[in-house]
Formats: sequence, C-alpha cells, structure tokens
Amino acid sequence: MLRVLRIPYSTNVERVALALAHKGIEVEWVDLDPADRTPVREVSGQDLVPVLVEEDGAVVFDSTRILARLEERFPDPPLYPRDPARRAEVEVFLDWFNRVWKRPPNELDAELAKPAPDAELVEELGAELAGSRDVFEALLEGRDHLFGEFSVADCAAFPFLRYAVFDPPEGDEERFHWILTEHLQPLDAHPRLAEWLERMETRPRG
Repeated sequence: MLRVLRIPYSTNVERVALALAHKGIEVEWVDLDPADRTPVREVSGQDLVPVLVEEDGAVVFDSTRILARLEERFPDPPLYPRDPARRAEVEVFLDWFNRVWKRPPNELDAELAKPAPDAELVEELGAELAGSRDVFEALLEGRDHLFGEFSVADCAAFPFLRYAVFDPPEGDEERFHWILTEHLQPLDAHPRLAEWLERMETRPRG
C-alpha cells in the first residue's frame, strides 16, 4: 500500500487528500509531530510534507509532484483534462498559484515573524492577497469548479482559499492560516468564490 507522511492542518497534505478521495485510492497515513521533521528528512532528504512512499520504496515529495504522480499511476477518474490544450492551461494555473499567488502570504508570514515588522510592507502584501479574490471570482463565472470539471486546480487552490470562509480549526495555531483568514475574509463581493468553497468543503478526503 502507498504511504503518505503528514502533519496536522497542512494545506499541502489536504491537496493530496482531496485527490486520493477523488480517485478512490487507499493509503496508509503516517502522522508526524510537526516539531520533529526527522522522519521526513530520513525518508526524503528534506523537511516538508506530504511525502509519498510507493510500494517499491520510491519517494515523491512536493504536493504538486505527488498530484502528477497519482495521475500518472491512476489515470481514472482524471484530475487533469485529457485535452492537451486544456491540460496546459491547468498546468499554467498550478505554476501561477504556487509561484505567484502564494508569494504574498509567505512573505507576510516571514515579515510578521520579525521583532519589528515593516507596517507598510505588511499592508502592501495584505492588499495584494485580498485582491487575488477577483481572479477566482472571474474563473468561476458559469462554472462549478475553477476549470469547469473538478480538477487538480481545485485540489491545489482550495486548501489555501478555504480560509476565506472557514476559520482555522481549534488547535491550529499556524500564523500562515490566520494570515489567510485575515486578508481573504469576507467574501461579500465574491459570491461565486464563496459558493465554490462551500461545495469543496463537502468533498471527501482520502
């Protein structure tokens, strides 16, 4: 059986959990202490989760790479569009989300960890993050999901955008999640985004 190393409340782990449920793949979850990444490092040579360990011992880390690997091994039901042009569009979105959209909250997290954060920079990054809601509202015009049918794009974006509607659960003290909550809420002017988040919240997790 496949194994996946995880820690509580991880947005990147939830990406993989959504994909596993969609494909009906059973895995053995290995729960780890967030304060001790030694098991992750021993298996993968780096500290981040999730980490996928395949039956033959092959290791895949980075949630986006894991999603692509699951699609490669278990193509049905698909997570990526079968049409090459539409797949390319989704892959461009994934790259944008990981490289561009995630930059402001990551930089906010780093700035707020400093003894004396730069208030002007915090305001600028917060405004950039809040403004990104317009992109998703537009993508959801006439669609139930970001690219029409449920896809890897929804798996990748939802665990981060969910904080625009849902507060972090009790016990989740990750500053990154509270940053998302502060700058993505409320969604009064983004009804399609709010409805998509409500739909996605009901989807099963692996």
